[in-house]
Amino acid sequence: MNKKDFLNGIYEDFFGIGKIEKENQKLAEELGILDKEIPEIVVEQKEKKPVILKEEKDKKMQEWFEKIDKLYIEEYSKNILKKIIEYIRKYDEKIEKEYINFNFCIYSNNEETINKITEIIRESCETFNYVKSGRLKEISLYDIDSIENIFNADSNVILLQDFENLNNQEAQVKDKFMHKLDEELSKNSENTIAIVTAKNMETINIAFEKNENLKEKYFEFEIVGTNPDVQDVYQEILNRLKNNMEFDEEFQIKLLDYISATYPNNSSNYPEYRNNLCKKILFNKEIPEYEKEKSMDEIFAELNELVGLEKVKNVLKDLVNLMELKNKSKDDLKISNINLHMVFLGNPGTGKTTVARIVAQILYNLKYIKQNKLIEVSSKDLVAEYVGQTAPKTMAVIERALGGVLFVDEAYSLASGQGQGNSYNEEAIATLIQAMENNRDNLVVIFAGYTKEMQAFLDANSGIVSRIGYTLEFDDYTTEELIQIFKGMIKKSGFVVTDDAIEKVREIIEEYKNTKNFGNARFVRSIFEKTIVKHASNTKGKKGKKILKTIVKEDISAENLLKMLD
Repeated sequence: MNKKDFLNGIYEDFFGIGKIEKENQKLAEELGILDKEIPEIVVEQKEKKPVILKEEKDKKMQEWFEKIDKLYIEEYSKNILKKIIEYIRKYDEKIEKEYINFNFCIYSNNEETINKITEIIRESCETFNYVKSGRLKEISLYDIDSIENIFNADSNVILLQDFENLNNQEAQVKDKFMHKLDEELSKNSENTIAIVTAKNMETINIAFEKNENLKEKYFEFEIVGTNPDVQDVYQEILNRLKNNMEFDEEFQIKLLDYISATYPNNSSNYPEYRNNLCKKILFNKEIPEYEKEKSMDEIFAELNELVGLEKVKNVLKDLVNLMELKNKSKDDLKISNINLHMVFLGNPGTGKTTVARIVAQILYNLKYIKQNKLIEVSSKDLVAEYVGQTAPKTMAVIERALGGVLFVDEAYSLASGQGQGNSYNEEAIATLIQAMENNRDNLVVIFAGYTKEMQAFLDANSGIVSRIGYTLEFDDYTTEELIQIFKGMIKKSGFVVTDDAIEKVREIIEEYKNTKNFGNARFVRSIFEKTIVKHASNTKGKKGKKILKTIVKEDISAENLLKMLD
């Protein structure tokens, strides 16, 4: 009979303790001691081994089950572990008669998860006397010869780690190991728990490909690991940082953004990612910068994922096609040098800065700039307070941007007071124009700002206009596009959102959409951030994972949005 069949019906209530009580009651009736206190069944203990009381066992089971619920493993695997612990307890209480060899294969790249599972198994076996000794012996298969002596009276929970190394061995060595493993498991069929670990199921299957019967014979129980999602990672790192440093809400938002951008590419080794990030933040007291070179397909996938902006996307696609044609044709086609300086026109929150970052990635990928970098500045970063300081200040910014893209946001403010004796602003503009001319092959400048104000700026500066190759217009988002942006923020941060909550967001957007200085995506970002803060307060003291990750109508907050629009 399949060993797993013995577990059917074992696990019905959350902790399984309720059903154990029923079985004990049934046992009492059979023994004729109904209405009397059911005696605690105590297995003969070795010398000095303490007897664990029923109350302590109940408490331990609850703790184990809570730990299992927090493990990064599949739900089916969690239920298997709970059923096994339930069975082990029933065997200890003489309710179950059949001894089952609970040998495991654990598939996970998370060493912490493996260690936690192993400890839960070890503790439960020791508590309920399922093995002679609850001592754990860890064996790395980087030391193949160590299999000779792993099974002994001192250790009855055996952890076989680094199983992937077996696949790197010669066939003769591998066959010898598998034969010895079969031999040892056969001799120690009772009172021994063997746990095999590997990063994935394929590794184990390859190792057992010539010994499928061996796997089916001893390792029927499989625990499959999962990776924590972005929200899990964010919460765990945040909790670790709280114990060592102070930070504000802006820091938390930047941390979530950083994890959302970098974790998916590092999820194969979560503990290392988490530990390294915590170390960097604690040492520098700030969120680290990150940079990743992407292929053109990846860049355009990122561009296409942006909500709306169809006109902008089309202009950039045409530009890339022209640049690629020029690169492929070399000197065969007489295509003049492409003027890549740009102007971005649009209201706040329409994606200008986001697209500027994508433009930097595109130009870097096509080798039109030497570094994948975007330097973001405004007029205050260019204009000084005293005579003679503006040109050096502007040049310092330009030198930082050389080899990449200089993004001048709210550039229209540089035209403020022009022609009215404001020599500082004029000096900054003159310096920028000169740099655009002198560094054609080593600098791309993007001027950005509100459509109306930027038009006045360009009309007043023919020197800049003559150097602009592309003008991109960013339209305001529709209500439906803003809803899509909100949903994207929710998903990217690991939350889910109810339909009622979305409807409330829609109502807020419609109420404020025609307000002066409406921030488009910035407005939605503000709703999102306030919602997360409200959600944290609403779920204080709650533990259910589903509750913690679900944004409901009551979490949607419009508080203080008027201040943002002032």
